[in-house]
Amino acid sequence: MKTPKRIQPLLEDGLVDDVIRQLKSGKEATVYVVQCGDEIRCAKIYKEANQRGFHQAVHYTEGRKVKNSRQARAMEKGSRYGRQEQEAAWQHAEVDALYKLAAAGVRVPHPFGFYEGVLLMELVTDENGQPAPRLNDLELTRDQALDFHAFLIRQVVLMLCAGIVHGDLSEFNVLVDTQGPVIIDLPQAVDAAANNNASRMLERDVENLAVYFGQFAPELLATQYGKEIWAIYQKGELLPDTLLSGIYRQTEKKTDVRAVMREIDAARDDHAAKLRYQQLKREEGR
Repeated sequence: MKTPKRIQPLLEDGLVDDVIRQLKSGKEATVYVVQCGDEIRCAKIYKEANQRGFHQAVHYTEGRKVKNSRQARAMEKGSRYGRQEQEAAWQHAEVDALYKLAAAGVRVPHPFGFYEGVLLMELVTDENGQPAPRLNDLELTRDQALDFHAFLIRQVVLMLCAGIVHGDLSEFNVLVDTQGPVIIDLPQAVDAAANNNASRMLERDVENLAVYFGQFAPELLATQYGKEIWAIYQKGELLPDTLLSGIYRQTEKKTDVRAVMREIDAARDDHAAKLRYQQLKREEGR
């Protein structure tokens, strides 16, 4: 096939030997199957900002670190340079997340580098060496649904322990190879500690999984893993092997207003008594 313009520099530098075919075109990128020496890999080319499906990208980019203050100011002003830097930061987010998550033991495609705006990474395949199907393309048994759901919940925990929330996790962003689910598409990944939307996004990710797998195992629809996981994370107690129940009970203790007012009145009276005592001591000293 004709070599895409963005991949041409990689061919010239010997990083890619041949473009075999287009694999998919999604809301934020187009992915190609490429030959790299003896290996078959993926080349992901990100779409321009005005062509992407993430129109509320600000919710995802909040809290992301920038190189310097000049870059930050330019991005805030929306100058041409700022837009270029913002675009570069968006693209690098997935590369950084892939390396970090792979090191944390999360099942994601192995990254091989980011060159000229193109991400080279592992091609996830099935038992026949063909591109692995998306989770959405499979018909699952109840037991498979329960197993895959439990596995992906554990992956969500591993990601959060590494400080990352996927932000767009669903059956469309999970591949299934011979060993099970593999999480893909991470340019919108958010910093769990720095992004104010992280808890909401994590709950949405987990809810998406419950709704999808709930088609095959309805009992999953009643689970609340998202709220449970975030509550444990906020306490600083979340670990990769933390036991989860899927049950979340929010503490809703009613405030005893009368008791509070009694405490306030007592403190006020105590303060007034101290003032009177000090006044008497001053008068005695005259």
